[in-house]
Amino acid sequence: MENATHSSLALSFVPEPEIEYRLGELFVGAGGMALGAQRAKIRKSGFVHVWATDKDEDACRTLEKNLPVSGNRVVCSPVEELDFSKLPPIDGLVFGFPCNDFSVVGERRGIAGRYGGLYRWGAKGLRIFRPSFFVAENVGGLASSGSKRDFQLILSASKKEGDDVFPQKYRFEEYGVPQTRHRMIIVGLRKNLGLTFVHPEPEGKLMTCSEALAEIPPDAFNHELTKQSEKVVKRLKYIKPGENAFTADLPEHLKLKLKSGATISQIYRRLMPDAPAYTVTGSGGGGTHVYHWKENRALTNRERARLQTFPDSFVFAGGKESVRRQIGMAVPPKGAEVVFRAVLRTLLENNIPLCDC
Repeated sequence: MENATHSSLALSFVPEPEIEYRLGELFVGAGGMALGAQRAKIRKSGFVHVWATDKDEDACRTLEKNLPVSGNRVVCSPVEELDFSKLPPIDGLVFGFPCNDFSVVGERRGIAGRYGGLYRWGAKGLRIFRPSFFVAENVGGLASSGSKRDFQLILSASKKEGDDVFPQKYRFEEYGVPQTRHRMIIVGLRKNLGLTFVHPEPEGKLMTCSEALAEIPPDAFNHELTKQSEKVVKRLKYIKPGENAFTADLPEHLKLKLKSGATISQIYRRLMPDAPAYTVTGSGGGGTHVYHWKENRALTNRERARLQTFPDSFVFAGGKESVRRQIGMAVPPKGAEVVFRAVLRTLLENNIPLCDC
């Protein structure tokens, strides 16, 4: 009788369904969105990249070092020269088109700028692959640049390809990222699926930069110190946590004298140890490298990567400035993971199959 019971239980057991939605990604960079997507598991289901592309050779090498892409299809090419017909079919398209022309730090040229029009290649990908969903990303200022005209053009292009779109500005510090990083995320779902996407609620608890930067092994990858000039070290000694070169009480010989008389809040700005860091950027000259709250120095690339939530095992390829650029331009993987898990939940709860394409 006991054996019969065990036999009955064994026969009634149904294995957990497993589905891997196939992703393609344009403008992948170092892979912050990709890493977040691949970490967004629900039980045995998740996402797998079948191709990813970027024009930056160091970023492509970084991706190849760290993230599994099915068939090793990391295509290093300018998007304008990309042959979409040679790429495998996908269920979801990811594109975080370069944000330079929409950033509040830049000149804000919008769609008319060198990078602003690159969103059109995302629209081309939607038209060619007809995926069930897409996730697009840009700076938080996207919705306000050009008096919202550019943002509406981007949404209209997505809707034209047959998608319902669900945009939201994320304050990633509210999702466990130890950095005040604000990004516009647009999730699109095929109109014929008849689905609504609900963006995830903030987690609430903030992670401080001192928590994020604790206990980094001295031999960690990409952890080289920046050589600071004697004058910079002297200047930093006068700058308190949270202050910058223009708010600190500096002696006259250490003050910065800009021709325009402008002041920039990020210049030689020290972190606040008990708060999330300010936004890590990928470019900029002296004084823009993010500065330790106590030590008189700029952060290392590994420390910047920690603030971006990349694990210490994630090795960036290229020279020091190239690595800085890759880190600063990335979407924090932890933030991306939150978004992709919500997308995955929507797909699974509605039994959306793999695309028959």
